[in-house]
Amino acid sequence: MIGFLAVAVVVIVAPGPDFALTLKNSMRGGGAATALGVVTGQVVWVGATAAGVAALLAASHPAFVALRLVGAVYLVWLGLATLLARGGHTPRHGAGSPFRQGLLSNLANPKMPVFFISLLPQFGGSYLALSAHGLAFAALTLCWLALVSRGAGMLLVPRVRRIVDVVTGVVLVALGLRVATGRR
Repeated sequence: MIGFLAVAVVVIVAPGPDFALTLKNSMRGGGAATALGVVTGQVVWVGATAAGVAALLAASHPAFVALRLVGAVYLVWLGLATLLARGGHTPRHGAGSPFRQGLLSNLANPKMPVFFISLLPQFGGSYLALSAHGLAFAALTLCWLALVSRGAGMLLVPRVRRIVDVVTGVVLVALGLRVATGRR
């Protein structure tokens, strides 16, 4: 379990779309809900991986490409919504609830099934072992994103918030384009 936790922590703290989205929503009071959405998506992937569904998705190139493109479009859309927001406020209804944003961000990330398929079997072969390790990963992610959400309060100064919005929007668009082109 120690080896798994070491790998998990390194993967979890590396900034990605879920991190950027949680940071963005934290500045509007929705960081905790976003984190819960992200973790809910991870729990879905853990269940799918443990049950073998994610392996089928990874084996089906058209399904993987479709998921990758949906994820890319969603990331670009979130990024553009952030960049185009007026007065430093992202429209709440147009982008959906923070929980839904976190959930869709995670579920639409084509790297999640591949990640869980490649990581979890290294540390267990049974449904129970795969699920336990996956749930531990999700719990660590929740802890990390809760820290991110809590620390984002320092960024409530309007000018700083707008700068972070621009940077976050650009990062989300760039990540979306990177996912769309299939570059790692």
